[in-house]
Amino acid sequence: MAQPTTVDEYVTAFPEDLRAALDEVRRTLLSALPEATESISYGIPTLRLHRRNVVHFAGWNQQVSLYPIPEGDSTFIQAIEPYRVSRGTLKFPLGQPVPYDLIARIATELAKRR
Repeated sequence: MAQPTTVDEYVTAFPEDLRAALDEVRRTLLSALPEATESISYGIPTLRLHRRNVVHFAGWNQQVSLYPIPEGDSTFIQAIEPYRVSRGTLKFPLGQPVPYDLIARIATELAKRR
């Protein structure tokens, strides 16, 4: 597959179940960051504010991932902990309900630091 040049190209390259989750993550992030612009950075969809990358998301075989992980208070850290797979990656498996409200909060926390 050729490297996507737009977020639409990226999302439509996935099977329907994963595409639906990616579309909803995209809508959630854009709703949380209404002034953000979309681009492809590092080969994955990226939302940017003031010409700076804020949040990246990606589709994998059975999950959607979000990068990077923002800092936050202990309640926030506890909320994201079940989805943490590394120092900078959150993974949301498709077999479980995706916490879109938490994804929106992650985006707003990241935007505060950019």
